[in-house]
Amino acid sequence: MEAKAVAKGLRVSPIRARLIADMIRGKKASEALTILSNVNNKSARLTKKVLDSAIANAVNNNGADAATLYVKEARVDAGPVMKRHFFDSRSHIGHRNHRTSHINIVVATKN
Repeated sequence: MEAKAVAKGLRVSPIRARLIADMIRGKKASEALTILSNVNNKSARLTKKVLDSAIANAVNNNGADAATLYVKEARVDAGPVMKRHFFDSRSHIGHRNHRTSHINIVVATKN
């Protein structure tokens, strides 16, 4: 039995969020929550919220036991880029790209 949760348009760079997703992929759900609780950065907090939602979806919608769940898939895709411009030195225009992410987490029961 699988359940998934998706968070779209999060204001964190996909490269930074992928580092966190790589840490929890394939782990038990309880172990992944412990890892995310002890990592001190923004992408860990956002990923923890998505993982909590995926676990709640599995328990409430599918009747799964939370103790048997593991992270089957943890994927971070790039979202839309907000492009910002500012005046730079020597009459140039500077660029600053604010990247966004889509975090997808699928949890499944261990057989």
